[in-house]
Amino acid sequence: MDLQTAGSEGRFSAYVEGLVSVIGRADRAKPLRDYCVGLLMPGERKSVEPMAAVTAPQRTAAQHQSLLHFLGEGGWSDERVLARVRQNGSACARTAPADRGLDH
Repeated sequence: MDLQTAGSEGRFSAYVEGLVSVIGRADRAKPLRDYCVGLLMPGERKSVEPMAAVTAPQRTAAQHQSLLHFLGEGGWSDERVLARVRQNGSACARTAPADRGLDH
């Protein structure tokens, strides 16, 4: 694993940990991480079934049920989660490398 990948994985883990602290239940950390990975992976994003296939290919049916349960029985505050996402986005914007002349 190269340094850039290690840094990206570390930042992703910190991001997910921050969201876990907001949803309030440590036992939901893995489903949350899997859901976030599913959102970031290439492919169809309209349902959790493709996410399940990507995040747990050897146990897709069970993963599908786990993700559905996670999303359907969440019980977290959407406002608190979105506030944390915005906070993390602001932190990313402050620490992003300077524009390197890329077209926007």
